[in-house]
Amino acid sequence: MALFRRAMTAIMGTEEAIAPALLARYPELSIARIRRGGIPPRIGGWCLGCSTVAGITFGRTVWLGRDTRLSAELLLHEVCHVRQFEAVPAFPLRYILESLRRGYHHNRFEVDARRFARERALGHSGTPQSEDV
Repeated sequence: MALFRRAMTAIMGTEEAIAPALLARYPELSIARIRRGGIPPRIGGWCLGCSTVAGITFGRTVWLGRDTRLSAELLLHEVCHVRQFEAVPAFPLRYILESLRRGYHHNRFEVDARRFARERALGHSGTPQSEDV
């Protein structure tokens, strides 16, 4: 049984809770499940030519790289992808096509997620409400 658990952790990562203070500041984070490590961040990294990505989203689950520093802006970025999964039919296929056509950084879904996270993290004051969590 212990071997099975270790194998599942290597594949799926481990669950991670979002700090209550962060949820109070950004209630939209509650729609996501957070996992750390596992195969998804590595596959995302391989697609971009690196060993891992900071975060990758499938459905409502956000996988963070094992050594990724958690920040409100990163979580908000990934929550935007959760919303995109819910709103856009065939989101994974459209995301891949966008990336092939425009490149990762100019992919409209990435542009939208960066804008959302930046605007939400800055709030109305124009200065960051929260740095690392």
